[in-house]
Amino acid sequence: MPIDAAKALAAEPRSGEISWNPKDVLLYHLGIGAGRPATDPAELRYTLESRLHVLPSFATVAGGGSPGVIGGLSMPGIDVDLARVLHGGQSLTLHRPLPVEGTATATSRITAVYDKGKAAVLVMRTDVADTEGPLWTGDARIYVRGEGGWGGDRGPDTRPEPPAGPPDRTVERAVREDQALLYRLSGDWNPLHADPEFARRAGFDRPVLHGLCTYGITLKAVVDTLLGGDVTRVRGYTTRFAGVVYPGETLRVRMWRGEREIRVSVGAVERDDAPVLTDTCVRYA
Repeated sequence: MPIDAAKALAAEPRSGEISWNPKDVLLYHLGIGAGRPATDPAELRYTLESRLHVLPSFATVAGGGSPGVIGGLSMPGIDVDLARVLHGGQSLTLHRPLPVEGTATATSRITAVYDKGKAAVLVMRTDVADTEGPLWTGDARIYVRGEGGWGGDRGPDTRPEPPAGPPDRTVERAVREDQALLYRLSGDWNPLHADPEFARRAGFDRPVLHGLCTYGITLKAVVDTLLGGDVTRVRGYTTRFAGVVYPGETLRVRMWRGEREIRVSVGAVERDDAPVLTDTCVRYA
């Protein structure tokens, strides 16, 4: 079997040094659509080094996106076809604000392998710390089509109830035609997001936007709309990737504000609000 759950779970954690600088942060922000309009003071906090702050979702690409989803597929006990792989969900816990420049140690391990029948789900946890202590913890849920059915644990049902009532705020964010080509320069080189032939082999009409790009676009919309543009207020961010986004589409971001958390849903406007991100929550201070 391409996935040996016992071997994957028993494997020793992998650790490595990662580093980033202001140029990496600026490139990431541009990759998620920051800088429109270019002279807006609120946007300059994302695009001008003298005013720069770091959107917490940058953690998913810091150090070139390593280990990332593709890194998880190289762990012991896992040997699967990349064309069968989708990023199923992502969560981040922020232990303190991300610095504009840094060097840290990232330690990753597979913490769960679930049998969903027609697919397997791997959960890869990455803990990142520098000399001052923990920075962030990330959990990536990696969905592998065609690799389930061995009789393993299906995993817990942890999906929250959908938010009630109309959203407090709704905004729309246009995705550029070349957004995936720009975003991939931050480290996710999966050809699904650039190569039409590979995308067709994976079952898509054309290349799709990185789920983590949508993840970043959405967090920026929440921070700018409901948190006064203050990135340091974000404490955690969780989502499930419910559908794809094609470059050139428009995202409709709905937000329900609660005490210490903001519930979010995202749909693709041009496809009748087809769900893109669900079970999404931003925890804030």
